[in-house]
Amino acid sequence: MCGICCSVSFSVEHFSKDLKEDLLYNLKRRGPNSSKQLFKSNEYYQCLFSGHVLHLRGFLTAQPLEDDRGNVFLWNGEVFSGIKVEAEENDTQIMFNYLSSCKNESDILSFFSDVQGPWSFIYYQASNHHLWFGRDFFGRRSLLWHFGNLGKSFCLSSVGAQTSEVADPWQEVPASGIFRIDLKSTSVSKSVVLKLYPWKCVSKENVIKECFNSLTQISASLPTFVSVVANEAKLYLKEPVLPLNKMLPQTSFDTHCSNISSVPTTRQTLEGFLADGNMKEIVQQFIDVLSIAVRRRVLCLPRDENPTPSEDSKTCDRKANVAILFSGGIDSMVIATLADRHIPLDEPIDLLNVAFMTKEKTIQTSFKEKRRKQRNCEIPSEESSKTVAAATDVAAASPDKQFSVPDRITGRAGLKELQAVNPCRIWNFVEINVSLEELQKFRRTRICHLVQPLDTVLDDSIGCAVWFASRGNGRLMTPDEVQSYQSTAKVVLTGIGADEQLAGYSRHRVCFQTHGLEGLNKEIEMELGRISSRNLGRDDRVIGDHGKEARFPFLDENVVSFLNSLPIWEKTNLTLPRGIGEKLILRLAAMELGLTASALLPKRAMQFGSRIAKMEKNNEKASDKCGRLQVISLENLSIEKITT
Repeated sequence: MCGICCSVSFSVEHFSKDLKEDLLYNLKRRGPNSSKQLFKSNEYYQCLFSGHVLHLRGFLTAQPLEDDRGNVFLWNGEVFSGIKVEAEENDTQIMFNYLSSCKNESDILSFFSDVQGPWSFIYYQASNHHLWFGRDFFGRRSLLWHFGNLGKSFCLSSVGAQTSEVADPWQEVPASGIFRIDLKSTSVSKSVVLKLYPWKCVSKENVIKECFNSLTQISASLPTFVSVVANEAKLYLKEPVLPLNKMLPQTSFDTHCSNISSVPTTRQTLEGFLADGNMKEIVQQFIDVLSIAVRRRVLCLPRDENPTPSEDSKTCDRKANVAILFSGGIDSMVIATLADRHIPLDEPIDLLNVAFMTKEKTIQTSFKEKRRKQRNCEIPSEESSKTVAAATDVAAASPDKQFSVPDRITGRAGLKELQAVNPCRIWNFVEINVSLEELQKFRRTRICHLVQPLDTVLDDSIGCAVWFASRGNGRLMTPDEVQSYQSTAKVVLTGIGADEQLAGYSRHRVCFQTHGLEGLNKEIEMELGRISSRNLGRDDRVIGDHGKEARFPFLDENVVSFLNSLPIWEKTNLTLPRGIGEKLILRLAAMELGLTASALLPKRAMQFGSRIAKMEKNNEKASDKCGRLQVISLENLSIEKITT
């Protein structure tokens, strides 16, 4: 992962050979292993390229890269498939070699269509003064743009600055395709024109209409002096995933939930599905493709081949290279179990579990409060209830009751389940406790500008929770002592994408009850279409701020294609109660992997499980604009450098 930036000016008076101090500092936090800048200038424009590398693969390759023809490349991504990259090679150099060999626009688009993995990039073609840039199909890597001085300058960057510029705010580059700007033409015409090469599914119809709608939406969010147009040749990128299977069952599918009370939320219920040979085969195929996705994301990392020997294997001095955002829920449990298959056995895995301080009376009732009445007449799972109840008793006896939030309780229960699956693995359950004072301090000095340009209460809650969790600064509970712990893992796996594809959110159940399977299909299609703007850019900026890389196994192209190929009823069944019906195929996979209690846990959103939601205000809605997300001035920069 890297922090990449390109600052362009079309007038000498608006150009500086140095980036603003806060922007440079933010970029360096993303790429702590190498920093380099490159200046290109001619009579039409001036460009400053800035690259900051987090070394994860092959030889350390400083960025930006420049070839003998003056082409410049900045790469923030990982090639997991599609383009051959050997284990000892650096994908940045491989990508640049391929790009340098491209003879025309079509070659460039064909090349990027083949790349599988998360990416954002900036590529300068010196001979024709073209600047190419964009994000992958899902938008798994952040890239922002900022247009200033009425079109006399603009900037592309992985992360924005901390100073507030209300008139010219940073915005996310849409993951709609690849953009190209002719720098020379822009300088001469005094008009900023961005040409879009959109993603296109070959089997789709009405592509022109879709492209037009995309152009209209993008242009609406830009300053009036910037325009986005379709490329004249109507070239496109081939979408890397199969289209969603919207097939509906021929027989009537019961959309009513009156008889749900007769369906027990137990292991035997899931075993009943697995008794169907066809379903069992589908589940195994899902496990296989997801396992490969996890393997690609945990291997090919620089590892210490000669760890310091330790007398006690349980306190091995070997450091974890991979961490998991861990709540003990079904998503993180399956990822952890599959990661355990591929990570060397003598290497620990960090399970990062975050909790925000709550009032004691809230904790005492958090797992005893009456469940709200649900339309689906859900039944608590007996097995998951027993497991959570045991963990709740432990939490009640804990000296840190104020941090015994739901995700801490299910996290500890999940830890025991993982230890049963593989008792030989060192599972570092990192308890990350955040007080109100610490939350407010780091939101003000670090998190606010990372979350922006997103600005809702939900963005604030999730952004803060993910920032503290991925920082990995907490404590380890061992049989003998409690010790402070700082995770050094550079790779952080997250479960995002599972709920979006497998109807894990409560709104999916409401949609199904209102519009049936056809409406649910449309909702799931929309979820993946907007995930880049709702989640992934924000999460990449937040996690990357610690010099760590977010990786998303559920959004691997092959995983998405496999799930898209299945009809909706083979992935989820919302006539069944919570804890079974949503993400059904994932629960069945968990059973096959040896997980039981966690396979039956209902979905709980991170902001509620960690108890950050309503920590400061009780009368907020998730969609409300959050006044706490206010960027700060440079006077705070010196403070944050000392304290973070």
